[in-house]
Amino acid sequence: MIPTFPVYLFDVDGTLVDSAADICGAVRAVLEKNPPARAVDDSFLKRYIGHHLIDLFNDLFPGMPPDGIDRLVCEYRAVYPARDHRATHVYPGVIEALSALGGRKSTATTKGTPTTRLVLERFGLLRFFDHVQGTDGFPCKPAPDVVLKSLDVFGVRPEDCLLVGDSAPDMEAGRRAGVKTCAVTWGYGDLDAMRLLQPDFWIDDLRELLPALVTRHSSALNPYETRDLSCRRGRDE
Repeated sequence: MIPTFPVYLFDVDGTLVDSAADICGAVRAVLEKNPPARAVDDSFLKRYIGHHLIDLFNDLFPGMPPDGIDRLVCEYRAVYPARDHRATHVYPGVIEALSALGGRKSTATTKGTPTTRLVLERFGLLRFFDHVQGTDGFPCKPAPDVVLKSLDVFGVRPEDCLLVGDSAPDMEAGRRAGVKTCAVTWGYGDLDAMRLLQPDFWIDDLRELLPALVTRHSSALNPYETRDLSCRRGRDE
C-alpha cells in the first residue's frame, strides 16, 4: 500500500488524460507541410510524448538550424489547440482518485501552464488542483525544474511529495528533485526505461493512490521481478 503524502504532483499526458490522438494528429499536420526524410507513424510519435517538441523535430530533421526547429514548434502550437481536444479523454479512475485523494495537488508537465490549465478545465479536472504548473521558459523534464516550482509554491520539502507519471523523464525529474516517484503502467512511456530509474512505487490504476484501496497491484517492488508488462498497452516496442 502506498503511503499518503502532503503533496501530489501529476504528469498530464499519458497519466491523467489519453491525448495521443490529438498530439500525434497535430504533429502529423505539421509534418504534412514539412515532410521529413523518413516516414513516421503514431507508434513512433507516441514515444516523444512527455519530451519537448524540440527533441522530436531535431530527430526528424537532423541538421535543421534552430530557427527552423522553432518554426515547426510554433506551427504545432497553432494546430494543437485548434483540434479542441476532441480526441482526448480522461483515463478510467482518474476523476474518482483525484476527488478522493487528500493532500495538495499540482501538475508537472511539459505543456505550458496556460495550455495545461485549459486541458484540465476542459475535462473537469481543474477543480481538484491547488496549483497548475507547466514548463514555462525553463528546462523541461528530465530536468527537475517543473517539480521544484511546485515545491516552492507549496513551501514543502521534497520528501513530502509524490510525483506520478508515465515516462522515464518523469521518473528522472522526480529523482533529481528528491521527491518520491510513482510510475503508472498505462500511458506512452517505455516501461523498461522507467524500471531502470527504480520508481518508488508502481500502479495500474490511479485509484491505487487512495489509502482505503488496498489492491494486489500497487507495489514498491520492481514489477518486472514478478510480471511482464511489456504488452500492457498493445504497443510495438
